[in-house]
Amino acid sequence: MKHSESRATVQITFKATVAHTRGRKDIAMPPHSIGSGTISFGLVSIPIKLYTAASSGGVSFNLLHAKCGNRIKQQQTCPVCNEVVDRAGLVKGYEFTKEQYVRLTDEELKSLEGEASRVIDIAEFVPLPTVDPTYFEKTYYLGPDKGGEKAYRLLADAMAKTDRIALAKFVMRGKENLVLIRPAQNGLMLHTMYFADEVRDFGEIDKGQSAKIREGEVELALRLIDELSRDEFKPEQYQDEYRLRVLDLVNVKVEGKEVTAVGPEVQRAQVIDLMDALKQSLAKRMAAAAPTPPEGELVKKPAAKAPKRAEAPAAKAEKKAQSGRK
Repeated sequence: MKHSESRATVQITFKATVAHTRGRKDIAMPPHSIGSGTISFGLVSIPIKLYTAASSGGVSFNLLHAKCGNRIKQQQTCPVCNEVVDRAGLVKGYEFTKEQYVRLTDEELKSLEGEASRVIDIAEFVPLPTVDPTYFEKTYYLGPDKGGEKAYRLLADAMAKTDRIALAKFVMRGKENLVLIRPAQNGLMLHTMYFADEVRDFGEIDKGQSAKIREGEVELALRLIDELSRDEFKPEQYQDEYRLRVLDLVNVKVEGKEVTAVGPEVQRAQVIDLMDALKQSLAKRMAAAAPTPPEGELVKKPAAKAPKRAEAPAAKAEKKAQSGRK
């Protein structure tokens, strides 16, 4: 059987299964430096270490062969030579025109980084509110390396007092990054950022400017925002409920129990009048916020007055005759 035919068979019978779970709170990992560098602050050099600040908590899957249940192996193949190519036989190529490549070696690319690649040279300090969050990419913690404790502390305290953040460029993992350094949690954080030409123009997107908004709709929207407003963001009150359901399913399967595939019921949104939608949303919020009486206590309502009964015509005539005799 040819290799290409074997590979096509495996692709058809791919199945996904849970290999392990990541991001669980019961697994505490000690901080581990992923790299080092130097912050250049005028004539001051601050040796630092980088630490991962956050990682995705999604569930990771492996691909198994449905026929035997074993994990598959992915291989690099050359369609022209019709053979498997190992890592030693691979080189980098840049496609400058359709199916035309120029080759680049690792040594050539490494030489372009230069000695300054490990230096985070601060270019300027700006107020944080002037930086659009669209440009943020990843977050890292910065800690002082050996001998840099005092200079690190000086920069962190000075930036916190001036309420400014630093912008610099830094080569990391073969890519030059625009980075932002800011004081936070009594230390320094580094955010890698997108360059201006990497951010798409929002002006090309329709923003519904032709829609006519009534004043009453704006007032209701403001009231709803006020009802949902809080003084601060509390990330601990949010969690990945889908990941928890997947982990529960994994545990059920590991224990050999029968699985009933019933997904969470999701109410499909209906297109209704905007004003009615705002009113209903406010009504639900007010009902949820209304205090409930203690258990067992009845809410007393004032007794309704009995309506007056209409007098019969005969009774009215008799009263009128009696008043005439007087």
